[in-house]
Amino acid sequence: MSTKNKSNCPINLSLELIGDRWSLLIIRDMMFAGKKHFREFLQSDEGISSRTLSDRLQTLQEEGIVTRHDDPGHKLKAVYRLTQAGIDLLPMLVDLGSWGNRYRAADSELGTVAENLAAGGPESITRMKMQLVLEHSAAD
Repeated sequence: MSTKNKSNCPINLSLELIGDRWSLLIIRDMMFAGKKHFREFLQSDEGISSRTLSDRLQTLQEEGIVTRHDDPGHKLKAVYRLTQAGIDLLPMLVDLGSWGNRYRAADSELGTVAENLAAGGPESITRMKMQLVLEHSAAD
């Protein structure tokens, strides 16, 4: 995935990095489902291919959204963690989830997470961000 800048507009710059479908779903899985291994991402309902997943994880890593570490429990596995830049995407994902819950035929159980976070206001988002920092900075 190329991140060539077409303009210096902040919206454009953001979309060039995370505007594809898969990048946000990987970040979603890390935030809300606690996924951290390649195989776990492959098992998501959306059905990402291993090649696309590998490409997106590499780009997210190169752009400072996620980090990759060796899994101390398994020499052949890697652990992916969100950086602060990745964690700071939480409000946007909450807004997307809340919008999708209102205007699309979303699963009401899945939509409840975004709605609860949105209803809790900035304090709720801040609490979840702090939780994500702890989870993604902890050694496995």
